[in-house]
Amino acid sequence: MNLPRTVLFYTLALLVLTVAVPFCEAQPDFEYHAEAANPATPDPAIERALQTIQPQRIQQIIDTLVKFGTRNTLSSMEAGLPPGEGISAAADWIAGQFEQISRECGGCLEVHRDTFTEPVGDRIPQPTTITNLYAVLRGSDPVEAKRMVLVTGHYDSRISNVLDAGNPAPGANDDASGVAVSLECARALSKLHFPATLVFVAVAGEEQGLNGSAHLAKLAKSEGWQLEAVLNNDIVGGNTTPGDTLQLKDRVRVFSEGMPAAATPDQERRIRALGKESDSPSRELARAVADAARTYFSPPTVQPFSAFLVFRPDRYLRGGDHTSFNREGFAAVRFTEWREDYNHQHQDIVLPPAGSSNPILGDLIQFVDFNYVASVARLNAATLATLASSPGEPANVAIVTTKLENGTTLHWDAPAGAQGNTHYEVLWRETTAPDWQFANTVAQQAVDAPVTITVPVSKDNVIFGVRAVDAAGHRSLVVVP
Repeated sequence: MNLPRTVLFYTLALLVLTVAVPFCEAQPDFEYHAEAANPATPDPAIERALQTIQPQRIQQIIDTLVKFGTRNTLSSMEAGLPPGEGISAAADWIAGQFEQISRECGGCLEVHRDTFTEPVGDRIPQPTTITNLYAVLRGSDPVEAKRMVLVTGHYDSRISNVLDAGNPAPGANDDASGVAVSLECARALSKLHFPATLVFVAVAGEEQGLNGSAHLAKLAKSEGWQLEAVLNNDIVGGNTTPGDTLQLKDRVRVFSEGMPAAATPDQERRIRALGKESDSPSRELARAVADAARTYFSPPTVQPFSAFLVFRPDRYLRGGDHTSFNREGFAAVRFTEWREDYNHQHQDIVLPPAGSSNPILGDLIQFVDFNYVASVARLNAATLATLASSPGEPANVAIVTTKLENGTTLHWDAPAGAQGNTHYEVLWRETTAPDWQFANTVAQQAVDAPVTITVPVSKDNVIFGVRAVDAAGHRSLVVVP
């Protein structure tokens, strides 16, 4: 059909305009007034320290712990164990490892034993001696040394019967792997100097009911430890069961609580009213772990390794030592491998005859991937080093809400002991986003001067956070106002 010339002309003109002037969607204010929240620039000293964490050393640690026969917590009360076996012998060896690391760094570590008697309970049939081991690398700055970051794993083990203190309980993955992470972090970071304090821990009593970590967390609270972060490593062996094609070796799960376990009813109501159920200190710690992974383990320069954030306190039907610290009001997260094999956890050792289709049972060292554990240890060390190097958290962070406005005014104070080279980043994300999306750099301020800034972004549409950054780019934990 032939169109009239005027209709044809206007049709062609419309097509030309459509091609020449494409449709432009309006940009939200929270995208327009910021840059992307990108990874930090790696610190060369931290990178060199991470490179010293090697699978050979991980293997030696796990192999030694397995050879103690059983590390069941109740074995501390057993008099009939062969010499050199049992949890008490394992405790002595771990303490010796911390002391050796300290000798190699000129006495830089304070090595402690937190020994106590656990009374009779559900999994404690008689009063039982429990010993936690920890080594403290004091911060170099008189003020910032009060800030502490901690890494832990549990060195006790179990088989099917948690009350069996005599039969072999190798506990290679659960949790010699986590102890190896803590020891290797201590060795790798002991030669560096940090403003804040690092604490390297191996606890007992986890399998009996988190007894060791509960005692240490209460000790930390009673002694006024300013614990900013607790990294708990439990089952980080990267299970190597033949035929398991669903295991992923390029990531580790990081579990974190949303609503703080120690929150009062009034605090819970306020958190819900502000829509900040996903912004607990533990959740911000998990995001900091993911940020460290992006900074130090992004391709193409290195083999990729990431933190897969799981927004729940732990796995179904399970628990871990980070919970003890959460209960005392500390920020704490749990690292666990991507896919667990329950034939190799909490099981009596069963070796089927050759040719049998039955699986091997038991938490044996042959199912641990030492390269994977080394990657987890490097991520822990990167997180610890970054937080211990940072200026610390901004204080008294608040959003000004005295009037209705489309912009957002934020106010905060400098971290205690902040140096003159400290600057800040205001971050925000959509309320439905899991991690920080946008950043706005706030220039260096006078030492100890309070900061007030206004950004043309509506506080009703996003979640805001603030972190402190030093001249080298070390970032503190994000504080949500």
